[in-house]
Amino acid sequence: MADRQPRQHTRRTETQARDARIQTAKSAIATRLRYIRRHHPEGPFTLAALAERAGVSKRTLTQAESAEGSNLTIETLVKVAHSLGISRDGYFLDEQVFQEVNSSFAALVEMRDRGVDRVALRTSDPEAQPQLQALMKLLAGVADSVTEARDTLSELSHSVDPPSSNGVPEP
Repeated sequence: MADRQPRQHTRRTETQARDARIQTAKSAIATRLRYIRRHHPEGPFTLAALAERAGVSKRTLTQAESAEGSNLTIETLVKVAHSLGISRDGYFLDEQVFQEVNSSFAALVEMRDRGVDRVALRTSDPEAQPQLQALMKLLAGVADSVTEARDTLSELSHSVDPPSSNGVPEP
């Protein structure tokens, strides 16, 4: 009988640890779902709009974003991610994937804010992701260079003396 108590205690501790990991994962999914709804380049999305876009119920998404979270299926997570143009299935569970995808979206938002209105970068090939990341960084650098050049030219044009009435600058 003495042997049973340590084993029962160990099982209880393991169950508690597992339950804590489950709750942590649910909380991470809820946080990431709220984040992408609010910060997606084509958003922000209401729960109803995202549910319709993903082909899932609003109730499912509401429960997923709640404090307790819900037991979402892999199918639901993939549908939501896919509906938002996210081809990396680990988006809602893996912090690194979450950060990388959000960085890509931030670059797209920056390009849009700088007047770039079309860029076709989506792919379903996960091996292409590093090349897409590099291309987005390159495009962001080009956009920065264009802005810097425009600002420099603007400063130069303001510093040149205006021409005199005969079209020749005054000495």
